[in-house]
Amino acid sequence: MSVRKYWIATISKEHANLAKEGGFIQVCHGKEKPLKRMKKNDFLLIYSSKIKMESNEKYQTFTAVGKVIDDEVYQFKMKEDFIPFRRNILFLDSDEISIIPLIENLEFISDKKYWGYPFRYGFFEIKENDFKFIASKMISNKTLVDL
Repeated sequence: MSVRKYWIATISKEHANLAKEGGFIQVCHGKEKPLKRMKKNDFLLIYSSKIKMESNEKYQTFTAVGKVIDDEVYQFKMKEDFIPFRRNILFLDSDEISIIPLIENLEFISDKKYWGYPFRYGFFEIKENDFKFIASKMISNKTLVDL
């Protein structure tokens, strides 16, 4: 049995809403390789640094918590010349939470002054304790116990 992993995807709030509505995740401009790193039963947090991809309006908020529900990576035709890769995600009922009050307690942010640096990668793995800390601020304790 493989060890469960925990991931953060950095996407705009606008795209996070589309992902939640559609039950999927798409990262790094539709690349396949990052999605192949995830396995069934892994967990995912979506961090939205801004409202819209094409805007500079900051948001700096965790916007969703989800669980990978299968091992399939697939393509989805959005436009004639854009067929990105996706994964199916079960998004949990959650509240959004600003990252600002959490920064000091997050291990994956080693330099608290330049805390936004890890998010520039668009998709990365975090430790279970960071995931549970953030998720505990977003979902009820009952839901957390069921994870």
